[in-house]
Amino acid sequence: MSGDTTVPNGASPPAIFGVHPSIAVTLALITPIIFTMVAYPDTFSLSWNEGRGGFIFAMAFIAAELIGVNRPVSKAKFAVVLGLAVATIVYFVALPFGLRQSIEDAAPAYNVELALSWVWMWDFIVMALFVGSSLTVLFGRRWYKIAPAGAIYLVGSAVILSLDAFFPYDTLGPLQFIVPIYLQIDQAVINFIDSTITNVGPLNPDNPVPPASARGNLLVLNGLKGPFALQVFWPSAGVHSMIIYTLVMLAFLLKMEIPLKRKLIYFAIGTFGTVAINVVRIIALSLYALVVTTKVSEWEAFHSVAGEIMFLPWLAIYLGIVMYAESKRMQRMKRASASAA
Repeated sequence: MSGDTTVPNGASPPAIFGVHPSIAVTLALITPIIFTMVAYPDTFSLSWNEGRGGFIFAMAFIAAELIGVNRPVSKAKFAVVLGLAVATIVYFVALPFGLRQSIEDAAPAYNVELALSWVWMWDFIVMALFVGSSLTVLFGRRWYKIAPAGAIYLVGSAVILSLDAFFPYDTLGPLQFIVPIYLQIDQAVINFIDSTITNVGPLNPDNPVPPASARGNLLVLNGLKGPFALQVFWPSAGVHSMIIYTLVMLAFLLKMEIPLKRKLIYFAIGTFGTVAINVVRIIALSLYALVVTTKVSEWEAFHSVAGEIMFLPWLAIYLGIVMYAESKRMQRMKRASASAA
């Protein structure tokens, strides 16, 4: 690590103002997020494209990777990070005083289709630049070997918001192709549930209508609460979660010292799991309309949080499983090596 001495195994690095450097660095990096939570609490919706809810998960990634890192950090570098944190907070302070309006007014000049996603995108870009720059200052060019997940998550969120801003709905064909496949699976599962497990559609023997019917990106539901029709576009099909999974998982595997074959296996398993979570989410949204309510406002409220509620815990649990499995494997290898010696 450039400019800092190494710490022997088992020894603690010098404290920063009486605090372990990993704690001090973590607090410095999450300070802008904490500021926005206090200053603008109403912007922290869990929906991926309706606020700063993603900051919470970025904060969790940062803390999970940095707390306990046994690396020394000079006070000079820490002071630079504090300066960057102050500059980032100044950006958030300036937003309600005309900066947000200026960003929104600039949208037409760049042919932005959804101005709201454009505005939120800049929040994630600023936070990603702050976290990435701070980690570079603290740990050098190989910071991605230490704590990449938070910065990568922020970058991934910014990329998704930019795609939504410039290519909303079905304007980006390559991302839309997966939607009909998901809806066909949803149709099959819903109709199977209705025919073999429990009734979720209207009971009309003279005119039997399947509770779910999908064609292209259209899904028509006939449930206990009445009919409900959906036109599904790529952001609502979980494509954003697949992109974020890919970025975070690649960053996570990049810093792990394991054989390439094992990395590919872990990545493939995680990809399958993320696809499964997306399918479960669409099925849950369908059942909500079939059984609970067809009121658009109530359904939208559930829809806005269902993706993150399912995907992000899955991602955290899967990363934890991979870390646990590799830790156990390393312990077995050390025991076998000691026995052989």
